[in-house]
Amino acid sequence: MFKKMFSLATVFSFLLLVSACSDGAEPAAAKVTPPVANATQSQAQPTDAGDKGERFIRIAQPVRTSNPDKIEVVEVFWYGCSHCFHFDPMIEAWKKQLPADVDFHRSPAMWNDLMVVHAKAYYAALTLGVLDKVHEPIFNAINVDRNMLKDADALAKLFTEHAGVDADTFRKTFDSFGVNSQVKQADARARSYGIAGTPELIVNGKYRITGRSAGGRAEMLKVAEELIAKERAAK
Repeated sequence: MFKKMFSLATVFSFLLLVSACSDGAEPAAAKVTPPVANATQSQAQPTDAGDKGERFIRIAQPVRTSNPDKIEVVEVFWYGCSHCFHFDPMIEAWKKQLPADVDFHRSPAMWNDLMVVHAKAYYAALTLGVLDKVHEPIFNAINVDRNMLKDADALAKLFTEHAGVDADTFRKTFDSFGVNSQVKQADARARSYGIAGTPELIVNGKYRITGRSAGGRAEMLKVAEELIAKERAAK
Protein backbone atom coordinates (compact mmCIF):
# COMPACT_ATOMS: atom_id res chain seq x y z
CA MET A 1 0.00 0.00 0.00
CA PHE A 2 2.81 2.39 0.93
CA LYS A 3 4.63 1.62 -2.33
CA LYS A 4 1.45 2.35 -4.29
CA MET A 5 0.95 5.68 -2.51
CA PHE A 6 4.60 6.60 -3.06
CA SER A 7 4.29 5.75 -6.75
CA LEU A 8 1.19 7.92 -7.13
CA ALA A 9 2.93 10.81 -5.37
CA THR A 10 5.92 10.46 -7.68
CA VAL A 11 3.71 10.48 -10.77
CA PHE A 12 1.82 13.53 -9.50
CA SER A 13 5.07 15.43 -8.87
CA PHE A 14 6.31 14.59 -12.36
CA LEU A 15 3.08 15.75 -13.98
CA LEU A 16 3.24 18.98 -12.00
CA LEU A 17 6.81 19.58 -13.12
CA VAL A 18 6.00 19.28 -16.82
CA SER A 19 2.55 20.87 -16.80
CA ALA A 20 3.84 24.40 -17.45
CA CYS A 21 6.62 23.58 -19.89
CA SER A 22 7.10 23.67 -23.62
CA ASP A 23 10.26 22.70 -25.44
CA GLY A 24 11.92 22.37 -28.82
CA ALA A 25 9.45 21.64 -31.60
CA GLU A 26 6.89 20.26 -29.16
CA PRO A 27 3.74 22.17 -28.16
CA ALA A 28 3.13 23.24 -24.58
CA ALA A 29 2.38 20.26 -22.36
CA ALA A 30 -0.61 21.94 -20.77
CA LYS A 31 -3.10 24.63 -21.66
CA VAL A 32 -2.41 27.90 -19.90
CA THR A 33 -5.16 28.64 -17.41
CA PRO A 34 -5.80 32.18 -16.14
CA PRO A 35 -3.05 33.41 -13.80
CA VAL A 36 -3.69 34.71 -10.32
CA ALA A 37 -4.21 38.45 -10.54
CA ASN A 38 -6.59 40.45 -12.70
CA ALA A 39 -4.98 42.09 -15.74
CA THR A 40 -5.70 42.94 -19.35
CA GLN A 41 -4.89 40.08 -21.73
CA SER A 42 -4.72 39.87 -25.50
CA GLN A 43 -7.90 38.51 -27.05
CA ALA A 44 -5.88 36.05 -29.13
CA GLN A 45 -5.51 32.51 -27.79
CA PRO A 46 -1.97 31.91 -26.51
CA THR A 47 0.14 29.93 -28.98
CA ASP A 48 3.73 28.71 -29.00
CA ALA A 49 3.93 28.43 -32.80
CA GLY A 50 5.66 31.24 -34.68
CA ASP A 51 3.86 33.73 -36.90
CA LYS A 52 3.67 32.63 -40.53
CA GLY A 53 7.17 32.62 -41.98
CA GLU A 54 8.69 33.83 -38.69
CA ARG A 55 10.43 32.23 -35.71
CA PHE A 56 8.66 34.43 -33.18
CA ILE A 57 5.16 35.62 -32.28
CA ARG A 58 4.27 39.31 -32.40
CA ILE A 59 2.49 40.52 -29.27
CA ALA A 60 -0.78 42.09 -30.42
CA GLN A 61 -0.50 45.02 -28.01
CA PRO A 62 3.15 45.79 -27.18
CA VAL A 63 3.90 45.85 -23.46
CA ARG A 64 5.69 48.82 -21.90
CA THR A 65 9.28 48.03 -20.91
CA SER A 66 10.94 49.09 -17.66
CA ASN A 67 13.49 51.35 -19.41
CA PRO A 68 12.59 52.78 -22.84
CA ASP A 69 16.24 53.74 -23.41
CA LYS A 70 17.27 50.08 -23.40
CA ILE A 71 16.26 46.99 -25.38
CA GLU A 72 14.60 44.67 -22.91
CA VAL A 73 14.74 40.87 -22.90
CA VAL A 74 12.55 39.04 -20.37
CA GLU A 75 12.66 35.32 -19.68
CA VAL A 76 9.31 34.00 -18.47
CA PHE A 77 10.14 30.90 -16.44
CA TRP A 78 9.16 28.55 -13.64
CA TYR A 79 11.53 26.85 -11.22
CA GLY A 80 9.49 23.66 -11.55
CA CYS A 81 9.81 23.51 -15.34
CA SER A 82 12.39 20.96 -16.48
CA HIS A 83 12.91 22.82 -19.76
CA CYS A 84 13.64 26.04 -17.83
CA PHE A 85 16.06 24.05 -15.66
CA HIS A 86 18.03 22.90 -18.72
CA PHE A 87 17.76 26.32 -20.38
CA ASP A 88 19.08 28.21 -17.34
CA PRO A 89 22.83 27.54 -17.83
CA MET A 90 22.49 28.72 -21.44
CA ILE A 91 20.68 31.88 -20.33
CA GLU A 92 23.25 32.57 -17.60
CA ALA A 93 26.13 32.40 -20.09
CA TRP A 94 24.23 34.36 -22.75
CA LYS A 95 23.17 37.26 -20.56
CA LYS A 96 26.77 37.92 -19.48
CA GLN A 97 27.65 38.70 -23.10
CA LEU A 98 24.76 41.07 -23.81
CA PRO A 99 25.69 44.60 -24.97
CA ALA A 100 25.26 47.57 -22.64
CA ASP A 101 22.10 48.70 -24.43
CA VAL A 102 20.25 45.48 -23.50
CA ASP A 103 18.50 44.88 -20.16
CA PHE A 104 17.79 41.28 -19.15
CA HIS A 105 15.16 40.36 -16.56
CA ARG A 106 13.35 37.24 -15.43
CA SER A 107 9.63 37.11 -14.77
CA PRO A 108 8.10 34.06 -13.07
CA ALA A 109 5.05 32.46 -14.65
CA MET A 110 2.17 31.38 -12.43
CA TRP A 111 -1.12 29.68 -13.17
CA ASN A 112 -1.39 27.48 -10.10
CA ASP A 113 -0.76 27.90 -6.39
CA LEU A 114 2.62 26.17 -6.38
CA MET A 115 3.92 28.49 -9.09
CA VAL A 116 2.85 31.46 -6.96
CA VAL A 117 4.91 30.07 -4.05
CA HIS A 118 7.94 29.77 -6.32
CA ALA A 119 7.38 33.26 -7.74
CA LYS A 120 7.33 34.65 -4.20
CA ALA A 121 10.59 32.81 -3.50
CA TYR A 122 12.17 34.45 -6.55
CA TYR A 123 11.16 37.96 -5.50
CA ALA A 124 12.08 37.30 -1.87
CA ALA A 125 15.56 36.34 -3.08
CA LEU A 126 15.80 39.54 -5.12
CA THR A 127 14.62 41.63 -2.17
CA LEU A 128 17.10 40.00 0.21
CA GLY A 129 19.94 40.33 -2.33
CA VAL A 130 20.67 36.59 -2.37
CA LEU A 131 19.34 35.52 -5.77
CA ASP A 132 22.83 34.57 -6.94
CA LYS A 133 23.11 32.19 -3.97
CA VAL A 134 19.70 30.48 -4.15
CA HIS A 135 18.67 30.58 -7.82
CA GLU A 136 20.50 27.41 -8.85
CA PRO A 137 19.78 25.55 -5.57
CA ILE A 138 16.04 26.15 -6.03
CA PHE A 139 16.21 24.72 -9.55
CA ASN A 140 18.25 21.73 -8.33
CA ALA A 141 16.03 21.00 -5.34
CA ILE A 142 12.94 20.73 -7.52
CA ASN A 143 14.32 19.18 -10.70
CA VAL A 144 17.09 16.95 -9.32
CA ASP A 145 16.10 16.15 -5.74
CA ARG A 146 12.34 16.20 -6.48
CA ASN A 147 11.77 18.43 -3.46
CA MET A 148 8.89 20.59 -4.66
CA LEU A 149 9.57 23.39 -2.13
CA LYS A 150 5.83 23.74 -1.78
CA ASP A 151 5.69 26.13 1.18
CA ALA A 152 7.52 28.86 3.08
CA ASP A 153 8.99 26.40 5.60
CA ALA A 154 10.73 24.34 2.91
CA LEU A 155 12.02 27.48 1.21
CA ALA A 156 13.18 29.03 4.49
CA LYS A 157 15.35 25.97 5.09
CA LEU A 158 16.91 26.31 1.63
CA PHE A 159 17.55 30.06 2.06
CA THR A 160 19.21 29.43 5.42
CA GLU A 161 21.36 26.61 4.08
CA HIS A 162 22.56 28.32 0.91
CA ALA A 163 22.43 32.04 1.75
CA GLY A 164 22.56 32.23 5.54
CA VAL A 165 19.19 33.98 5.71
CA ASP A 166 17.47 33.69 9.08
CA ALA A 167 14.19 31.75 8.78
CA ASP A 168 12.10 34.51 10.38
CA THR A 169 13.65 37.13 8.10
CA PHE A 170 12.84 34.98 5.09
CA ARG A 171 9.21 34.44 6.13
CA LYS A 172 8.64 38.16 6.74
CA THR A 173 10.10 38.98 3.33
CA PHE A 174 8.25 36.13 1.61
CA ASP A 175 4.89 37.46 2.90
CA SER A 176 5.75 41.15 2.58
CA PHE A 177 3.73 43.73 0.69
CA GLY A 178 6.68 44.38 -1.62
CA VAL A 179 7.05 40.75 -2.67
CA ASN A 180 3.31 40.28 -3.15
CA SER A 181 3.19 43.44 -5.28
CA GLN A 182 5.98 42.15 -7.52
CA VAL A 183 4.18 38.83 -7.89
CA LYS A 184 1.01 40.61 -9.04
CA GLN A 185 3.02 42.69 -11.51
CA ALA A 186 4.66 39.55 -12.93
CA ASP A 187 1.24 37.94 -13.30
CA ALA A 188 -0.03 41.01 -15.17
CA ARG A 189 2.99 40.91 -17.49
CA ALA A 190 2.41 37.24 -18.28
CA ARG A 191 -1.19 37.97 -19.22
CA SER A 192 -0.17 40.92 -21.38
CA TYR A 193 2.50 38.86 -23.14
CA GLY A 194 -0.01 36.06 -23.77
CA ILE A 195 2.43 33.33 -22.75
CA ALA A 196 1.60 29.74 -23.71
CA GLY A 197 4.19 27.91 -21.59
CA THR A 198 7.70 28.13 -20.20
CA PRO A 199 10.37 29.07 -20.97
CA GLU A 200 9.60 31.98 -23.26
CA LEU A 201 11.65 35.05 -24.17
CA ILE A 202 10.06 38.46 -24.65
CA VAL A 203 12.01 41.03 -26.66
CA ASN A 204 11.26 44.69 -26.02
CA GLY A 205 7.66 43.95 -25.11
CA LYS A 206 6.89 43.23 -28.78
CA TYR A 207 7.94 39.67 -29.59
CA ARG A 208 7.53 36.26 -27.93
CA ILE A 209 10.01 33.49 -28.63
CA THR A 210 9.19 29.89 -27.70
CA GLY A 211 11.08 26.64 -28.15
CA ARG A 212 8.59 25.63 -30.82
CA SER A 213 8.63 28.90 -32.73
CA ALA A 214 12.44 29.11 -32.76
CA GLY A 215 13.15 25.40 -33.21
CA GLY A 216 14.82 24.65 -29.88
CA ARG A 217 16.33 26.29 -26.83
CA ALA A 218 19.64 27.31 -28.45
CA GLU A 219 17.72 28.76 -31.39
CA MET A 220 15.62 30.86 -29.00
CA LEU A 221 18.75 32.83 -28.13
CA LYS A 222 19.68 33.28 -31.79
CA VAL A 223 16.22 34.61 -32.59
CA ALA A 224 16.46 36.94 -29.58
CA GLU A 225 19.75 38.31 -30.93
CA GLU A 226 18.16 38.92 -34.33
CA LEU A 227 15.27 40.80 -32.73
CA ILE A 228 17.64 42.80 -30.52
CA ALA A 229 19.48 43.90 -33.67
CA LYS A 230 16.17 44.75 -35.32
CA GLU A 231 15.09 46.91 -32.37
CA ARG A 232 18.49 48.60 -32.21
CA ALA A 233 18.30 49.52 -35.90
CA ALA A 234 14.82 50.98 -35.39
CA LYS A 235 15.94 53.42 -32.67
